[in-house]
Amino acid sequence: MTTEYQLPLLRHGLVYEQGWTDYDIGRMKATGDWQLLRQGVYIPTGVKVFPEQRHRWLVEGTVARLRSRSDAVVSHVSAAVLHGLPVWGLGLDRVHITRPGRAGVNGTGCVHPHRAKLTDAEITMVDGIAVTSAARTVLDLARSAPFTQAVVVADGALAAELTTPDELAAVLEIARSRGSARAAARVIEFADCRSESVGESRSRVLFAVHGLPKPELQVRLHDRNGLFIGRVDFDLPEFRTVGEFDGFGKYSTLLRPGQSPADAVIEEKIREDRIRDTGRQVVRWTGRDLPNPGSIMQRFVAAFARSGFPDWVPSAPRLLLGRQVA
Repeated sequence: MTTEYQLPLLRHGLVYEQGWTDYDIGRMKATGDWQLLRQGVYIPTGVKVFPEQRHRWLVEGTVARLRSRSDAVVSHVSAAVLHGLPVWGLGLDRVHITRPGRAGVNGTGCVHPHRAKLTDAEITMVDGIAVTSAARTVLDLARSAPFTQAVVVADGALAAELTTPDELAAVLEIARSRGSARAAARVIEFADCRSESVGESRSRVLFAVHGLPKPELQVRLHDRNGLFIGRVDFDLPEFRTVGEFDGFGKYSTLLRPGQSPADAVIEEKIREDRIRDTGRQVVRWTGRDLPNPGSIMQRFVAAFARSGFPDWVPSAPRLLLGRQVA
């Protein structure tokens, strides 16, 4: 996978070869024209950089300094970034690498080292860099990251078809043979390729933790005449209710050519009216609501009551989580 935008990293060795001196480098730093990415590696100041792109550059700069360590493989969240997976809520300040062996390893500055035996199938190449496979990356984060963040990565890998349930089952079986699969199993068994965004993945965890019935995902709805209405994010047919996570891209970056935000809002209102005409209730929420799950649950309780289930109460959580749910 290649990056959409490539900006050359300014490394000491390269700029020296081009005739720069320590004085020149110091002047560019002092004037703020260059910003330090890591020791000996700079990028031009003033370029708008997303955290994932900055981390990718950090990985590239770090790997260049680790060339002599041919057994080092980029892993964990750093591998997720190189694979283009969603890394919501995960720290991007250090580059994670995995090397074989059992002895402990010491981190240096921006490097977070791990020790583990990797099979050939668990290593791949991304832009010329040795990286753990998508399946192994999901496994590593499923064992080390909070449950919600790990599910976001796993759902993203499945949705992008970078891995499959069978491949995840295979790496999970290897982990089980080494006695390190309990946390990972919960994530991998919960992962679903039908989650189409970070918000939908986070919502699925919220439902499970707070006792909402398990919904069907990406369900196609038709009106009474058999005409297609649209696809809904979450469907709870037994309660005649659908749930829709509204990402802001729906009204901005995901607009069709020639479609304005106002057009998108009107079309969505018409679509919702057609859904209600089928006898279903509609519950909507955005990413801003997710930190307050109680408000989302209250909307579902009210919707269930309108559908004829005023006495519904949440069930016991479907997940027994051994780690923090964020």
